[in-house]
Amino acid sequence: MVIGMMLKRCVALLALAAGLGFTGAANAQEKSIVMASTTSTEQSGLFAHLLPVFTKATGVEVKVVALGTGQALDMGRRGDADVLFVHDQPAEEKFVAEGWGLKRTAVMYNDFVLVGPAADPAAVKGKDIVAAFAKLSGSTAASFISRGDKSGTHAAELRYWKATGIDTPAGKFAGYKECGCGMGPALNIASSTDGYALTDRGTWLSFKNRGALAVLVEGDTRLFNQYGVIVVNPAKHPHTKTDLAQAFADWVVSAPGQATIAAYKIGGEQLFFPNASAK
Repeated sequence: MVIGMMLKRCVALLALAAGLGFTGAANAQEKSIVMASTTSTEQSGLFAHLLPVFTKATGVEVKVVALGTGQALDMGRRGDADVLFVHDQPAEEKFVAEGWGLKRTAVMYNDFVLVGPAADPAAVKGKDIVAAFAKLSGSTAASFISRGDKSGTHAAELRYWKATGIDTPAGKFAGYKECGCGMGPALNIASSTDGYALTDRGTWLSFKNRGALAVLVEGDTRLFNQYGVIVVNPAKHPHTKTDLAQAFADWVVSAPGQATIAAYKIGGEQLFFPNASAK
């Protein structure tokens, strides 16, 4: 009988331990969120610098899905992400206005630059991005590599084409090529073909395979590149982890989060500039 009681006690203890282990695993799993973000924040190395600091401060793990901004917003609409970190302000504001996100908050900025072969066969070098795109459209000696992926960078590129009077650049000049890819792959194609490309400065500074590419157009106020954070609306998708997502959104605009962003540099050059007080 004593042996039987001991066996029952062991079984009970094992069951309790298993239950505690399962609960611990479940809690650990709950302390994570999915963030849909841009390829520029991922490929520039920012998240490798930023997210470990957030996790250390809060215990919340962040799983990043790096896509173009348009695709990231679509993830939010489907409820496949808890929070978005993107850079197409008109599209972000539309997302929130339609009820998919709780609020859009500015986080940081950098700028876009036009890169191309240092020899500059299209003679675009200068500070006017619209004039540069007009020259590219009329050039027979240049190619332009577009991301063509509905990203924030692609949306900005299309605005510049539109400012030259070209609504749909594809097919308007022979050198225009869409890769449907992220910023790093687009730059690799431009580098290997001596083509031009629009890129965010953060990805450019971290890009190693430059070949003959150089920055040719920068400094135009129209090249300003703002990033924002949006928590997906639980009224649309109740399964999303709103509290944890909000914890990230609050932290990234807090003094520690903003300081962590400002501290990220490559070769002594700051890649992103915090501006959480901006609209």
